[in-house]
Order: sequence, then C-alpha cells, then structure tokens
Amino acid sequence: MSVPLYQAKAEFFRMLGHPVRIRVLELLQDGPMPVRDLLAAIEVEPSSLSQQLAVLRRSGIVSSQREGSSVVYALASGDVADLMATARRILTEMLTGRNELLAELRETEVAAR
Repeated sequence: MSVPLYQAKAEFFRMLGHPVRIRVLELLQDGPMPVRDLLAAIEVEPSSLSQQLAVLRRSGIVSSQREGSSVVYALASGDVADLMATARRILTEMLTGRNELLAELRETEVAAR
C-alpha cells in the first residue's frame, strides 16, 4: 500500500522539525564538515548531535563518510541547500510583513494619543 504524497511530504517536514537538524543543514550548505566542527558550531551534547545526524542520515538528506578517525557529513543533494534558501526567503517575507504591521500599529497608537 503506497503512502499518499501529502502524507509523505508531512513526514518529510516533520523530520526537518528540530532546531539542531536545521542548524546542521545550514552549516552543511557551505560544504562537508566533520562531526567535531559541527559540535563546535552547534554547541550541543555529542549524544544529541549524534541522534539528530542519525535521523538526517536515515532520511537520506545527509551522507556520511569516514575519513581517518573522524566522520564527515555532507548534504546528499543540492536540493536541500535550495530548500534551506527558500525557507529563509519565506521567513524573511513573513517577518517583513509583521514588521510593517507592527510599524503601522505603532503609528496608529501614537496618532490616537
């Protein structure tokens, strides 16, 4: 039995729904990184980072490769970087709209005094 596309998309976005996973994806946009560098940049417990990297790896969003004694992670596809850039643009537009509304509310409040 196949999963409906909307359900598969919901699962995909649910998988992205953790701040550490999002931060990892943001960092990996600049290129592959060893776990030690991800730990330094994100400042979470190693076990927490390991858990989140496992989720991303199982989903196929990131890939890992052992290089000597360290493991290096990379985005599995350039589409992930595009998704992160699109999310940034959407958030920027949303927040810009809120700032404009807030400014309008403040102007109305000053005029009412």
